[in-house]
Amino acid sequence: MASSGIRLAMAAVAGTLLLGNAALAKDTLDIVKERGRLVCGTSTGIAGFSMADDKGEWTGLDVDVCRALAAAIFDDPQKADFVPLSSKDRLVALQTGEIDVLPRTTTWTLGRDAGIGLDFTAVNYYDGQGFQVRRDLGVETIRELNGASICTVQGTTNELNLADYFRVNGMTYQLVTFQSIDDTVKAYESGRCDALTTDMSQLVSYRLKMAEPDAHMLLPGVISKEPLGPYVRQGDDVWFDIVRWTVFAMVNAEELGVTKANVDAIAETSDNPEIRRLLGLEGEFGKNLGLTNDWVARIVRHVGNYGESFDRNLGAGSPMQLPRGVNALWSQGGIQFAPPIR
Repeated sequence: MASSGIRLAMAAVAGTLLLGNAALAKDTLDIVKERGRLVCGTSTGIAGFSMADDKGEWTGLDVDVCRALAAAIFDDPQKADFVPLSSKDRLVALQTGEIDVLPRTTTWTLGRDAGIGLDFTAVNYYDGQGFQVRRDLGVETIRELNGASICTVQGTTNELNLADYFRVNGMTYQLVTFQSIDDTVKAYESGRCDALTTDMSQLVSYRLKMAEPDAHMLLPGVISKEPLGPYVRQGDDVWFDIVRWTVFAMVNAEELGVTKANVDAIAETSDNPEIRRLLGLEGEFGKNLGLTNDWVARIVRHVGNYGESFDRNLGAGSPMQLPRGVNALWSQGGIQFAPPIR
């Protein structure tokens, strides 16, 4: 989900953030190591991406990024703490140092990547904004929403995407917004609006939690591009590289067939130079990041490769049952691609 409503507030604090970032000038990796734990920003509860169960245990595709970072740094995926953040507050929390990294269904946009002191690292999920309606509404396409009331969350570019799409197509609509996604979904489910709009993956997640999931349907098609992934603060190149290459390492591991089940055996027997570099058996790529050379082996051993994480949280092994689609590897018809470790 993308942010737009807080742009002015961010600009207003830009000057103070210069001073704040000076205080944060110490390398994030050093801060994390001294603290002994990683602090990650998450959603307030999006199934498949970041959600805590009744015991406070966090799971999801974004959570796995945090656990992979903790595994790479500490060899312990449990050394990660999670701070639930609303769409409105998530970027400010990263800017001010409340969290170390933000892997929270946050779209890569120019407005975020320049001018507000943040950097996007790598795409861990390609998404797009879609619509959900009640089946009895009798609507089967997005174009049939002309004149509809539409619920969405404040502080996201869902609003901008709606305005752009309806303007381009000569359509009208009534916008109904709420500060939290829970309030937005409740409003839609209670009939406050005709349609609910956000990223397609999130619509699937929210539909599963509704009282009558089968009474609702997703309309075909999307109206935007939403490449999602973790953000970090600008000015710390080492930390940027660690977060970016943690995502890339999981993708490369899947491509090379390295899994939780076989990582140790492959490390002992493989003579494939790509695998040997990946697992730290050749070269000093981990050392160049301030990590141990077996940092990727740690990630895969504790968390798995990208495909394992996807299947467990969003795919066949999850209630979401989402197809890989464009999130399949580039070699398997998708667009998930990671630069090589060499």
